[in-house]
Amino acid sequence: MLLRVSEKTDIGTHRYQGDRTAARWVQRLLAAQAVEMPADKAFWWGKELGRFLAYCRTHTEGKPDVRVAARNYVTALEHADPPTPDWRLAQAKQALTVFVRGIENWHWITDEAGFMEPSFRVKAKAETSANGQSCGMRDPGAAVAGAGAPPVGPAHAAITDQAVGEGPRPRGPQSDGEHAAALPNGQATPSPLPPAALPANAEAAWERMRQELRTRHYAYRTEQTYLDWTRRFLAFHSNVAPAQLSSKEMGLFLEHLALQHNVASSTQNQALAALLFLYQTVLHKEPDQLKDVVRARRGRRLPTVLGREEVGRLLAASKGVTGLMLRLMYGAGLRMLECLRLRVKDVDLERGQITVRGGKGDKDRVVMLPAKLRPLLQEQMAHGRALWETDQRAGRAGVWLPDALATKYPNAGQEWGWQWLFPSEHLSTDPRSALPRRHHLHDSALHRAVRDAARLAGIAKPVSCHTLRHSFATHLLEKGVDIRSVQELLGHVSVETTQIYTHVMTSRASGVQSPLDDLS
Repeated sequence: MLLRVSEKTDIGTHRYQGDRTAARWVQRLLAAQAVEMPADKAFWWGKELGRFLAYCRTHTEGKPDVRVAARNYVTALEHADPPTPDWRLAQAKQALTVFVRGIENWHWITDEAGFMEPSFRVKAKAETSANGQSCGMRDPGAAVAGAGAPPVGPAHAAITDQAVGEGPRPRGPQSDGEHAAALPNGQATPSPLPPAALPANAEAAWERMRQELRTRHYAYRTEQTYLDWTRRFLAFHSNVAPAQLSSKEMGLFLEHLALQHNVASSTQNQALAALLFLYQTVLHKEPDQLKDVVRARRGRRLPTVLGREEVGRLLAASKGVTGLMLRLMYGAGLRMLECLRLRVKDVDLERGQITVRGGKGDKDRVVMLPAKLRPLLQEQMAHGRALWETDQRAGRAGVWLPDALATKYPNAGQEWGWQWLFPSEHLSTDPRSALPRRHHLHDSALHRAVRDAARLAGIAKPVSCHTLRHSFATHLLEKGVDIRSVQELLGHVSVETTQIYTHVMTSRASGVQSPLDDLS
């Protein structure tokens, strides 16, 4: 039987049971892998696996396989703030090692609400190693290693190399099951290389990189992207100590990306930005030592813009909460993450305006609130308030707060005004604190909604969430709104960025008649 996170088998929420009995699927897993342990410990193993699967629901980028997902979860625990206790790290590594060996047919599906989640099957019996010995164990306190498996200890960055580790892999094009690195603006771009193991001699530099990123208050997605590129770079030059790296090694890596993997210029420049941060803040290389590094030339691309009639058809084909969010992105010119991260206090229904907090470049701005959306937003707030009241009664952790607000105002995360405007129906695990809490809707739901709506509307153009923002700006300019006002609404630093929309305006394109029409 296939198991899904959303099924009511305690796999997602994993509620406490009176006698602390492990969920049935956990019992089948342990029995199939010949793992003997007290019922109380099996219960806590099951809770840890439930947290892992909840983590998977909020980290679906690239649809990682079970080994990569397990490694990412352990990495999140190792880098949690406050630190994860050693006993819990050991428990997670042990439980996940048995889980990876004991399940099969791991794949990703979409639930009724449009969210991605993993699905898998518990194997019927324990696997055997090459010499016929069982891979199960009788001592659950041991290193979770059957015959032929390496021991698990604090020195291992992964659970085990054979179970969920990332051993040497051939360098090649990315498959559908690999990671997708997130851009600093929140858009995801497929990573050109498979995940690479971090060399032992580079762990200190990698950890220092993470600390420097957090000290400078970089966005979480930027942190993950920069760390991902740094790990790949250090693995590519695993035979060179980090202190000995120079601009030559950086150039070789960027050349490898361009020639062997044919990455786009934007991807290559993203990798360069991460490596420049590594060299200057961690390795303390002087700027003149990096003067030979060449930045990839970017071509000039015009944005895709929908006509007003096309926007009407697209929005008519979208329903529910995601339909409201698409209307809000078009009606206020919001970026996708800006819409997802709206909080109740940021929406002023009386004054008809929305305050965008911490937008691109960590800047705030005020935009209009479409009058047509006020009744729908009031309904959405009522739905969110019901979820908030449920969480309050259950004593759950409050919502995530930016910067040090959780320290300065300890109770702010429990207050109504700080709740997400578009909360998720499911709880998720905070990747830094590892606390289960209610986050906002996942961006995959919006991506899927706009793609399905474009298909139903019969729009042949490539349509994304950002297309609605492009259309918002273009339609305002076509109505005669001055470009400075549009610049402020979009949050652009320079008016030159906003001027690109003048090149796709209908009035500009149709103002000159083609000479072909003059022919008789």
